[in-house]
Amino acid sequence: MNALVEPHHDGGLFGRPLFEDPSARALARVGVVDVGSNSVRLVVFDGAARSPAYFYNEKIMCALGAGMSDTGHLNPTGRVRALGALRRFKHLAMGMGLSDLTVVATAAVRDSSDGPDFCADVERETGLYVRIIDGREEARLSAQGVLLGWPGSYGLVCDIGGSSMELAEISGGIVGRRETSDLGPLKLQTVKGGKKGRTAHIKATMERLEAAMGAQRDRLFLVGGSWRAICKVDMHRRGYPLQVLHEYRMTPKAVRQTAKFIAKHEDHEALRAACGISSTRMALVPLAAEVLMRLVKTFKPKDIAISSYGIREGMLYEQMPQRLRDRDPLVEACRFAEAKDARMPGFGKLLYAFIEPIFKSAPPARKRLIKAACLLHDVSWRAHPDYRAEVCFDNATRANLGGLKHAERIFLGLALLHRYTNKREGTHFEGLYELVDDKTKLEAEVLGKAMRFGAMLWMDKDAKLGEFRWFPKKRQLELHLARDAMPLFGEVAEARLNSLADSLQAEVTVKQRKR
Repeated sequence: MNALVEPHHDGGLFGRPLFEDPSARALARVGVVDVGSNSVRLVVFDGAARSPAYFYNEKIMCALGAGMSDTGHLNPTGRVRALGALRRFKHLAMGMGLSDLTVVATAAVRDSSDGPDFCADVERETGLYVRIIDGREEARLSAQGVLLGWPGSYGLVCDIGGSSMELAEISGGIVGRRETSDLGPLKLQTVKGGKKGRTAHIKATMERLEAAMGAQRDRLFLVGGSWRAICKVDMHRRGYPLQVLHEYRMTPKAVRQTAKFIAKHEDHEALRAACGISSTRMALVPLAAEVLMRLVKTFKPKDIAISSYGIREGMLYEQMPQRLRDRDPLVEACRFAEAKDARMPGFGKLLYAFIEPIFKSAPPARKRLIKAACLLHDVSWRAHPDYRAEVCFDNATRANLGGLKHAERIFLGLALLHRYTNKREGTHFEGLYELVDDKTKLEAEVLGKAMRFGAMLWMDKDAKLGEFRWFPKKRQLELHLARDAMPLFGEVAEARLNSLADSLQAEVTVKQRKR
C-alpha cells in the first residue's frame, strides 16, 4: 500500500541529492504555526527538505474552542494565551533567522464570531498574518502531511482537532474527496442528552460522512493529538516495546479493545501518568475514543496507521516542487545524514554496489532498506566505540524518519548494530527484536556483517573494491578483489569475511581479479 520505490527519473536512489538543489534549499528552514481549537503550535523544519527534522517544536494548550458552542465566541482566557503564544513564536522565529512564519487557524477561529477580530489583534501586535482555512482545506493540508511521509499511499485520512474532524481520500499521491464535521471532542462536550445523545449525534454525523465519502476499505491514517493519545494507551495496554507513534499500527479489534479499556478504567489520572499524556488532552480522550469506535465501524478499514505528520507537515509539502515530492523521504533523509555526518560522504553508494550481489533476489522494499543502511553505515562514527553499535540501533529505531514501518525500523537498527558488532545479545534493546521474525533478524545480521567487511576495504568513494558473487543454492560466496584492494585484505578483514560467511552458512573463496 506504500509506493515508496524511487522513480527512475532524476538519477534514482543514488542520483544527485535534491537537498542541494536550489528549489529544495529554499525549504532548508521553514516555520509554520497551527492555531487550533485546543492548542497553538510552532514547528520549525530543518534539514533534508523531503524528510525534514524538527528543528524546533513548541505547543501551548490554549483551548480557544472551549465553551464556544454555548457562547459563539473564542474562549477569553484561551484568546489571551493564544495571543501570548503567537507573540512569543514571532520573537523565536526572528531569533532563528526565519524571514517569515506561515500561520493558519482552523475550526475554533473560523467558527467563532470574533475570529476575524482575533486575527486582526494578532496582526497588529505581532505582524503575523493568520490565514483562516475552512474544513475542506484543513482536510487537504492534513492529507498532504500524510503524503509527506507516505508518498503514493492510498486510503482515508482522518484528522481530529478540538472542535472538528476532517476526512480526506488519498490515492496515488493525490488528495480526492474531502469532508468536515463537528466531531471534535471539545464540541462533543456540549452535546445534550449525555452519552446516549452523544452516541446518536456521532452515529448520525458519521452516516453523513459515509454518504459523502463513499466506501473506504483501505488504510485509515489517523492524524491529531487525540488519536495519538489513544495510540499511547493502546501501546500501554499491549505492553508494546517501541514507543514511536509514527507508523504504529492498530487493528479494528485493537481499537475496540482500547476504547473499552479507556471507558472502564477507573483512574484516568493514573492512566494519564502511565502513558505520558497531558491532563488537558486526557480529558478529551474518552470522547475521542467514542468517535474512533464509530469511525472504524462505519468505514471498516483494512488496517489503521498513526501519522505524526499532519497539517503542519502538509503546509511544508505545499511548498515543495513536484520533483521533490516524488523522492523517497527515507532515502533522502539518509543521504542528507551521510553528507552531513559520514567520514567519507559518497561511500554509501560504493558500499551498496559492492554488497548488492548478496541481496540480488531481495524485493524492492528490502533493497530500499539496504540502500538506506549503506548510507547510514558510518554516520555514528563519533560515538564512543564501546557504545557505537547501540547508538546506531537507537538512532535508527527512534529517529524522525518517514516511510518506515516499525518492523523496518528494527531491521535497519539491527543491520547498523551488526555493522559494528557480530553479536546482538546483551543490549537493553533485546525486547524490540521480537517485533521481527527470525528470518528478518538473520537478513539484518548478514547485511550488517557485509557492511562491516566492506568498510575494511575503504580507500575512497571512487575506489574499485572488487565484487561478491553469491550462489545461494550451493551456499558458496566468492570474493573477487581488485588488485589495489588486495593489500587491504588483512587479518581483521579476513575475520570479518569469515563471520559473514558463517551467517550465510556458506563456503567462502577469495580471488584476485586480473584487472
